[in-house]
Amino acid sequence: MDNATVFIVDDDHAVVCSLRWLIETVRLRVQTFASAQEFEAQYDPLLPGCVLLDVRMPGMSGLELQQRMAARQRYHLPLIFVTGHGDVQMAVRAVQAGAFDFIEKPFNDQDLLDRVQRAIAHDAVQRERENLHRQLRERFATLTVRERQVLDLVTQGQSNKAVANELGLSAKTVEFHRAKVMEKLHARSLADLVKLAMLQADDG
Repeated sequence: MDNATVFIVDDDHAVVCSLRWLIETVRLRVQTFASAQEFEAQYDPLLPGCVLLDVRMPGMSGLELQQRMAARQRYHLPLIFVTGHGDVQMAVRAVQAGAFDFIEKPFNDQDLLDRVQRAIAHDAVQRERENLHRQLRERFATLTVRERQVLDLVTQGQSNKAVANELGLSAKTVEFHRAKVMEKLHARSLADLVKLAMLQADDG
């Protein structure tokens, strides 16, 4: 992603400078923060990229920041923990909470860069997925109550006639509502409708 940024959150100035230099060698944008609080206060969730995050910092720890981001945002940047004080329990806790990766110091420069690139690629895919789900939610929100009823029954495999009997409507009225549903959801076929309904169910 051309506009991706690597956000470095670490209270050790020497580490920050070293990481910034390394990441800028592959022409990636970098923003640095001396604390988790500073990052939380200034970060714009719309900016793509990934976060290189220390675990232990004064005030809010990296793990605490991870928890706060997960609680506030439907989707947040991939977090790569980089620490010289890691242990197995800490790594497991971070990954189970959704961390993208966990790297212990000292690390291999190329390995870290590879992981950063994978995190940025993951972020791009997830943002596209979130955008598609957002569009889908907006389309479903335009359906009337009756259109939603018709959609639910049609995607359960019922014919127009069966839907008409179920809802006490004429078959022609059901056809009209079904056509409006197809139009509003940008569906080209019954198969499209079924797939969209499944995506909406998963998203909910």
